[in-house]
Amino acid sequence: MDIDHLKKIFYSKFGRPDESLKIYFAPGRVNLIGEHTDYNGGYVLPCALQFGTFLLIRKTNDGMVRLVSTNASQSATVPLERITCKNEIQWVNYPLGIFDQFRQMKLPLSGFEMLFSGDIPSGAGLSSSASIEMVTAYALSSMLAQPKLGLLDLIRLSRKAENQFVGVNCGIMDQFAVGLGEKDHALFINCHTLEYKRIPIVLNGFRLIIANTNKPRDLVESKYNERVAECQLAVTYLNQTTAISRLGEISFMQFFKIQDRIPDEVIRKRARHVISENQRVLNAVSSLLKGDLRQFGALMNASHESLRENYEVTGIELDTMVEEAQKQPGVLGARMTGAGFGGCTVNLVREDQVDTFCNRVGEGYKTKTGLTPEFYFAEISNGVKEITNPYGT
Repeated sequence: MDIDHLKKIFYSKFGRPDESLKIYFAPGRVNLIGEHTDYNGGYVLPCALQFGTFLLIRKTNDGMVRLVSTNASQSATVPLERITCKNEIQWVNYPLGIFDQFRQMKLPLSGFEMLFSGDIPSGAGLSSSASIEMVTAYALSSMLAQPKLGLLDLIRLSRKAENQFVGVNCGIMDQFAVGLGEKDHALFINCHTLEYKRIPIVLNGFRLIIANTNKPRDLVESKYNERVAECQLAVTYLNQTTAISRLGEISFMQFFKIQDRIPDEVIRKRARHVISENQRVLNAVSSLLKGDLRQFGALMNASHESLRENYEVTGIELDTMVEEAQKQPGVLGARMTGAGFGGCTVNLVREDQVDTFCNRVGEGYKTKTGLTPEFYFAEISNGVKEITNPYGT
């Protein structure tokens, strides 16, 4: 991203080029395995990516929050006394939700001029929303809170903003990966306790390739919240036998013994995915620590199968992309990543087969769906930060 160009845009929108501004960055994320387990208090294995959201920001004294994005045609100016009100411009609600959280915590607020600019593909399931939330939270904490809030505080309040203000009942994984990601490491997170470990990603001649179906999805309008409710219902059924508050508390062997307590087959399938996926994350961490990429790839494949058959969040586009990928030479694993209902897949591909992979999968996918996919090399990167020297290495 050209910082000088973004500065020119900022000053063209807000004027006063003699007054300095601050620059912050938050990455996107890709989840390697552990899908739809986070809001069930389970395990996940995401990592931060090299692309994300820049925020150029300047404090003002007029009590107005001005929000502009290079990725959207609509902008907004919101008085501080109205930051509790949801805006009709959808993207604006992500930063506004953060302001609302600061207000609820009785932290001091101020007017701001804010320019967002991101290179995360919109609707791809790579956490553009969490990236916007975390870069806003980090900037406000740095510029307003004394003492500054810790990263875990910012992660928690960003999740609350998306749950309570935006209206998506997401778990904490996205904000966690965006906030605490580390170069060349995945985060092994217990989404109930928030304990985490950084797991080295050593690919030994393989690459992580993200394939975008270019079938966007909107979590607020999708069946995401429906799946959350179905999992809560599964907990209610299982509570008749075992006292639990979330599906992540049950091992797969325990579930195998008591699954008949769930009378509804659909609800049983939802629980089966979550609990088996939890075990796959544990196995995946073990595989990575041992350097067993073949086993890790097999777990990726099994994850997608369960998301398709038990959780039913894939669809024709994601299934086609995965089927085409799994047919290619040098591919150890392929699965959807993110909430589903469109978006991206993540693929473990041998380095010397990457070009062939992109060409063949792209052709096969377009032939079957009529959509043209995009492919990205996933470089595992660091989490949210202030950019104090944009021209440094």
